[in-house]
Amino acid sequence: MRALVPGNTFDTERLYAPADAVAIYLDAVRPAPSGTEQVSLADAFGRVLAAAAVADGAYPAHDRSTMDGFAVRSADGVAPRRIVGAIRMGAAPPGPLGANEAMRIPTGGVLPEGADAVLPVEDTVERDGGIEATATVAPRENVTPRGDDMRAGDRVLEAGRRIGAAELSVLATLGLVQVDVYRRPRVAVVSTGDELIDTAGAPGTGQVRDSNRWAIAGGLAGLGCEVVHLPRARDEVDEIRARIGDGLRAADAVVLTGGSSVGARDHVPAAIEGLGAPGVVVHGLRVKPGKPTVLAAIGAQPVIGLPGNPTSALTILDAIASNVVRALTGETRAQRAVFGAVAAEPFRGRVGWTWYVPAVLDGAFARPLVLRSSHTSLLARADGYVVVGPEPAVIEAGAPVGVVRYAGLA
Repeated sequence: MRALVPGNTFDTERLYAPADAVAIYLDAVRPAPSGTEQVSLADAFGRVLAAAAVADGAYPAHDRSTMDGFAVRSADGVAPRRIVGAIRMGAAPPGPLGANEAMRIPTGGVLPEGADAVLPVEDTVERDGGIEATATVAPRENVTPRGDDMRAGDRVLEAGRRIGAAELSVLATLGLVQVDVYRRPRVAVVSTGDELIDTAGAPGTGQVRDSNRWAIAGGLAGLGCEVVHLPRARDEVDEIRARIGDGLRAADAVVLTGGSSVGARDHVPAAIEGLGAPGVVVHGLRVKPGKPTVLAAIGAQPVIGLPGNPTSALTILDAIASNVVRALTGETRAQRAVFGAVAAEPFRGRVGWTWYVPAVLDGAFARPLVLRSSHTSLLARADGYVVVGPEPAVIEAGAPVGVVRYAGLA
């Protein structure tokens, strides 16, 4: 990995590989959450834990049955047993169990003292107030032991984990009705370009509706951010710099689309450099789409310049910039949705480069879509993307592939 070059400008001979760029940036800027807060369990879904969830006791608290049947002593073998009671859900057993005795027990019921196994109802014949076993059970068979799920002091969920349905179940089981979470980062979104008009407008010759801001806003919301929409900026350095300044005052980070390349009207890098250190940390990635990406910061506040082409912007947000955003959210255990499939056709890249190739799933097979970074509808037609390269540069038909789902998709 090459060392950081302060004020790095776009140089096609010094383009960073994605992993190198992310590592250099995170080491230079060290983005972090802005603080913590407590939320109710009802509001915790999708938030990121700021403190570990620690078990306060044994779960389950007692030995429990995994079957509908009879609580028994395994040592009694197939000897006839007298039914001496019934165990109800949510209640303690009526008493201890003696030799050659049995108690009715439902799935999840608490075993009585003296019992060490559960005889399934289908392995019994009931008559005259007793049962005869048609099979034997071993000690602990059909039983969930006390503490088998969690024990006192277990760190069940670590800080930095995003709370989903499974995590909510754990928190509720532990009785955590108030949850410590990281504050959601506020991220300002700025579109740049003289060609952009409002979504409700009718484009004239050479004009396009400002769709990127909505794609990026959706991707950021999917990553756990609060989005602040700022007015568009024309392709003028001073105007772009002013918008970035507005974003830095209103939010924890700024994401721009457009103006990051090397054309005469691509002014985002220059606008960033005029605002303070460290400025531009990385300009240019050895990727397709998204080569002219800018990773910058003013103080500890990230400023990310995404390409203007729709496919490039959303892909780079998901594949590259999401690492910066997750650091702001406090998430340390990324839960990416990756679908295993088989390549129905070759997925082609370029030697030494990383290509993010849009793909559609057809049952167990994945097919590449023609990569046109300027097409707005391309990613809406894709089920995700396949990472190709840097070595090998081709994933042949019949080979396994992982299709990465975009974070902003439902």
